[in-house]
Amino acid sequence: MPAALQHGPRPLPLFLNILWRETEGDPALRLRAMEGLRRYQTAVRPPRAQMPAAYAQIGAARMLHYGSAERPEGDHHRTPVMFVPSLVNPPHVLDLAEGQSLLRFLADAGHDPWLIDWGTPTEEDSALTLAQHVEQRLLPLIARLPAPPVIVGYCLGGTLALGAAMATETVAVATIATPWNFDGMKDDTRAEVAKLWAEAAPLCKRLGYVPMEVLQSGFWNLDPTRTIQKYAGFADVEPGSAAERAFLVLEDWANAGPPLTYGAASELFEQLYAANSTGLGAWQVAGKPVRPETLACPTLAISSTTDRIVPAATTPLLSEQWSLTLGHVGMIVGRRAPEMVWNPLSRWLANLGA
Repeated sequence: MPAALQHGPRPLPLFLNILWRETEGDPALRLRAMEGLRRYQTAVRPPRAQMPAAYAQIGAARMLHYGSAERPEGDHHRTPVMFVPSLVNPPHVLDLAEGQSLLRFLADAGHDPWLIDWGTPTEEDSALTLAQHVEQRLLPLIARLPAPPVIVGYCLGGTLALGAAMATETVAVATIATPWNFDGMKDDTRAEVAKLWAEAAPLCKRLGYVPMEVLQSGFWNLDPTRTIQKYAGFADVEPGSAAERAFLVLEDWANAGPPLTYGAASELFEQLYAANSTGLGAWQVAGKPVRPETLACPTLAISSTTDRIVPAATTPLLSEQWSLTLGHVGMIVGRRAPEMVWNPLSRWLANLGA
């Protein structure tokens, strides 16, 4: 593959179709977006921080420890904090780069963070549903922790975290940008998702998985104007600057990711998006309905009124609610994330111990 095409939006033809459509009648914007795309494809990538070695692995899923190097097995005097990322996009958004790592920040603050890396599903995993990701991957890995954890889930990972909390001993649960009540999504968004799945499902069923390209196209169609403006803006970023490095790291993460198992995708699109099984209390893990309002432990939901991917109206109704004005990814790695999410979350975790 030519070097200029090794990096770029996936799938590139669809991105170019959106570019042509969104810049019709605005040749200047089209040229700037194309220049931004060219720069993104050809830029030299900064090295990414090395993630810890796996502490435990079940199937494709691994559990990584970000706590003290002197205690790789975990610290029995501290509560493990298990982070559960989405099945979509890689888990390293929680450890993106120097100064943009929620996990390393919490470790430096004295907490004991762990991370689930879902890995790349194998052919044998094709039927694995969302609930089975909890039952067959997440719960057995949690059982390997030195003590019952606080579970923190990001995006769809928060949905899975709530399922796990209903089925194992948990100190507390926090969700960040987590979809739960899908009736809170706009009708046109759910219609767009239904159309995407209806078109993709037959091929994906034959493949046994859903390629990242299918999911990426859905994200772009949520806000195509912003997608094009983002690359147009990158054309003006100073080469070699911190802003350039931040854009490259984040976009490379957003354009990457393993496929989703067909079982998980069909449950996500048909049972959650279409039927709102989670919001209605009908989604089951380990044979029991997942109803977060019945959890006896402390619970926290963090959402944003400016999140276009997971609108605040879809947030699970937990015992404590924080409403922010950050974007979906901005809640984790944005410039204001340390002030608005990292530090408050660290204090919340510390208060649990108190």
